[in-house]
Amino acid sequence: MSKKILYVLSEYGYWGEELLGPVTATDAAGYESVFATPNGKRPQALPPSLDPGYVDPPLGRSVTTPEVAVAARELDESARLDDPLSLADLIPERPYHSEPGFLRLIEAYYRDLSTLDTEVARYDALVIVGGSGPIVDLANNGRLHELILAFVRADKPVVGECYGVAPLAFARDWEDRTSIIRGKHVTGHCKEYDYKDGTGFVGVDFNMGPPPYPLEYILRDATAPDGRYHGNVGKETSVIVDYPFITARSTPDSFLAGQKLVEVLEQGLRRFGW
Repeated sequence: MSKKILYVLSEYGYWGEELLGPVTATDAAGYESVFATPNGKRPQALPPSLDPGYVDPPLGRSVTTPEVAVAARELDESARLDDPLSLADLIPERPYHSEPGFLRLIEAYYRDLSTLDTEVARYDALVIVGGSGPIVDLANNGRLHELILAFVRADKPVVGECYGVAPLAFARDWEDRTSIIRGKHVTGHCKEYDYKDGTGFVGVDFNMGPPPYPLEYILRDATAPDGRYHGNVGKETSVIVDYPFITARSTPDSFLAGQKLVEVLEQGLRRFGW
């Protein structure tokens, strides 16, 4: 039976290569891809990610080759992304403690949430695609946190790329609130790669300036005391496998992340990059 991969993308812009890389690898392996966004809105690539002439400010060079730009645009404009699943339809929203009848509401929440494990059983892995958009609607998305926790409970691999690693740091059981990457080895968008200005999004006319948080610092704290964040600054690629997590630093790591996901699923890879 063909394996099925669930891809979660932001509705505020994903980086083209960070979807293209894993999809290329899972397509080649014969896997089925299913796409989802927070509310079922069609995802869109960030325009700079489709422009081989765009110079990434921290790196001082283009990070998108002409070939990748063409392939990423074809994927972005294809019908594959036209009808994504909605996390809001799949996963209930946790009630506020201040809502009237909270006890009954939280009981209903956990009752409805219990069906999520059945939904996750349909898939073999979860991929959280990066770009600046996840800053807005994925990093602190409670529904996505519950989805990640369900994949971890099922002992299935979870891939996070660039800012798509942030939800891994924030996905926590409400009882102990310990990060699920505590004690793990991960990579993710490093401080050296942060913009000083120009962090942008799709669908809103807003220049955030620098990112609202330094992801590297969050990952260093979340993995402590026995895990570690690996920036691998100066190395062309940075992908870490510490099962069940596969994390990728940024755009150049997308194809390698997809390759490692296939190796995890087909060859039992459990550790790589550290």
